[in-house]
Amino acid sequence: MVRKDIKEFLKTLPENVTLVAATKYLSSEEMKDFLNAGVNNFGENRVDAFLEKYEALKEYDIVWHFIGHLQRNKALKVIDKIDYLHSLDSLDLAKIIDKNRKTPLNTFVEVSINLEETKNGVPFYKVEEFISELLKYKNIKLVGLMMMAVKNADELSLKDQFKKLADLRIDLEKRFNISIPYLSMGMSDDYLEAIEEGATHIRLGRILLE
Repeated sequence: MVRKDIKEFLKTLPENVTLVAATKYLSSEEMKDFLNAGVNNFGENRVDAFLEKYEALKEYDIVWHFIGHLQRNKALKVIDKIDYLHSLDSLDLAKIIDKNRKTPLNTFVEVSINLEETKNGVPFYKVEEFISELLKYKNIKLVGLMMMAVKNADELSLKDQFKKLADLRIDLEKRFNISIPYLSMGMSDDYLEAIEEGATHIRLGRILLE
């Protein structure tokens, strides 16, 4: 159930930060409580659940973000229904999107800042090479970088991790002479540190619920 003070919580967030409500554990009916509170950016990480909720909530004005790992064999099911993809980390997936998407897809490149084996993402030292290829695809609109911080890290470590992504964005903008406006970083346990380091999109789930 959505927390009762959701409207008050939303007021604590800076105006320039987009809250993407991670709705993995919510039904489409429960998501309507978010809509009533003024939240309309939703993030799903499973294709089947996304498709079910997309159909159930078609009448509403929703900005759909896919925030989980998108498998290539399921990509065609969602790429023309989502507004943002937060998790691009392979050129094979980029090729599928480029070939099949009707219009350019707003895309975040998922970056592995900490090189954790259990997490997806382009290793930070390969991102420049990755983007040099990505820019060749007409139906990929690079809008940002995304990351996941190490769990249970202390505040200083978290801020250092987020700063690395922010610095990488600046370097890439200079290298390619392009604008990369967004940083998708920060979840329920670390969104405050992420905002301090320049997050434009935070992906919150548990903290929005009771």
